[in-house]
Order: sequence, then structure tokens, then C-alpha cells
Amino acid sequence: MNVYTDITEVKKESQTVLTVGTFDGVHLGHQKIINELLFRSVDSGSRNFIVTFEPHPRLVLGAVYDVQLLTTLEEKLKYFQSHSIQNVLILDFTKNFSQLNFKEFIVKYLVDKIGMSEMVIGYDHHFGKNREGNAKTLNEIGKEYHFKVTQVSPFSIDETSVSSTKIRRALQEGNIQRTNLFLGKKFELSGKVARGIKRGTEIGFPTANINVNNKHKIAPKRGVYFVEVTVRGKKYFGMMNIGYRPTFNSASEMTLEVHIFYFNEIIYDEEITIRFIDRIRDEKKFGSVRELIEQLSSDRQICFDRVNNSKIESF
Repeated sequence: MNVYTDITEVKKESQTVLTVGTFDGVHLGHQKIINELLFRSVDSGSRNFIVTFEPHPRLVLGAVYDVQLLTTLEEKLKYFQSHSIQNVLILDFTKNFSQLNFKEFIVKYLVDKIGMSEMVIGYDHHFGKNREGNAKTLNEIGKEYHFKVTQVSPFSIDETSVSSTKIRRALQEGNIQRTNLFLGKKFELSGKVARGIKRGTEIGFPTANINVNNKHKIAPKRGVYFVEVTVRGKKYFGMMNIGYRPTFNSASEMTLEVHIFYFNEIIYDEEITIRFIDRIRDEKKFGSVRELIEQLSSDRQICFDRVNNSKIESF
């Protein structure tokens, strides 16, 4: 996959089918657009191209405290590659860039610089200054500059259209099953393992404390989760706590720590990836350390039962 951060490095080819968007989550709705992009490009013998933005537009346009990303740029690129995308252009989204008229963007970037025979868009696609660009205006420009516009209908599950907003809401509610269903894969986050105060080791449940790579990456609701952990290219099961360690009154900021089953290697400063399978329970303050250990043992058994009963969804 060719990844460009400078549009001047892109070779113009008129036979190009492309799509544009932030693609946060690369969820089933996005995947439907990507699949249509691939079909159209193969059918017409054209190259396929995704144009995306970094940072997320909402980060630049003043909604800093409202932005919670489902996927980092690195995760999106990984998903694009797994879906056989040939070319990705990452445009630097700035306030100046946000002031571009939608026609300027289409003509100066997509038509003149990349080349475009067809553009694939989602059912609610808007772009450009004041979001004036839409299916109608695109079709008008397409007639003038000789490219086709294909609009993809929403991907719906039980009559509910899949969207990034709905997935964020599911995560905030701790609904991992709905999150993964809408994503079409397990929700994941990655980060480096930091040194902790070893409370878990003292009670027989050693944990890896995770510093998430991107501060804007969303975390699920506080609680205990059954997870899959990738360490040094190998996969393990584990259980993760997201919260403030209330039994020990030891965390002033929310922590993410994972107990990896049957694992005792030292992995400080190494990057690991967590994929969420299910939510076990809320975070709770226990009256004693013994009560906490009993609950953790029960939580672990729930995870073991899920593994043994093969009730783990495959994405």
C-alpha cells in the first residue's frame, strides 16, 4: 500500500476511483464504502485511492474536549491495508484547509492532483467549508469535470444504521458486544507498558499498566473486561481493569491495567495491543483485600469459562 503525506508526490492518473473521509473506526458502514470502492476500481480497471485527514477535523475546529477517537491513524492504515487498499493520501487538516470551498477541494486536489474517474461517498457525506459539499453538488461538479459519483447506502443492523457516534456511545455505556458488532471487529487500543506500584503482584494478580499511545483515543466505560492481548506478536487472554483502584485509594487518574493469563515475562516499555471481548462487571470498592482477591478469582473464572465454551466471537 502506498501512503502519501504530500500530494505533490502522487502521480496523477485519470483512471482513479477514490473516496474521502475520516473513517474513524473503519466500521461496517465504512467497510461497505471501501468494498464498493474496490468493486468499482476492479470493474473499471482503475486504481483505488482513499483520501483521509490527520488530525481529526474536530480536533482542529475547536471541539478538543469532545473528541474521542475510535481509531488512531496507525490503526486506520492497518485496516486499509487489510482491505486491499492500494493508495492512501493523508492530508494535513488545518484551520486554513478547513476554509477551502468544497469545489476548490474537489478540483484542485482530487481532479487536478490525483486524477479521478469516479468518487464513492457515503449516504450522509458532507465536506468542505460549512459542509456545503454533498451528493447533489458533487454530481454537478462531476458533470463538469467528467467523473462519476456513486453514493453508498448505510449499513444497518436490526434497522439501526452503523455510525461512529453510535459506537462511541456503546463504548461509553460499556456495551462491548454492540461495539464489536458495529465495528465488524474487536475494539482495540495499544500502548506502552509502564511501571506501576505492583499492587497486583502483591495479591497474586500481576498487571501491565498501559499508557495509551494517543491521548484522544476513547476508552470503554470504567469496569472489568475480558480481553485478548497481543504481546511480542503472540496472543493471550486476560482481564483488564479500567478505573481508579478504589479498594486501595491509590489512583488520582484513571488507569488501564491488564492481567495476562499464563504470562510472567517482563515487558516494561514494550507496546502491547488490547482487544475487548466482553464486559464482566463495574469497578467496585471492596471492604478488604481478601474480598478483592475473591472477586478477581471469580472474574478470572468467568473468562476461563468463556474460553472453554468457545463463546468468543471471531472478527
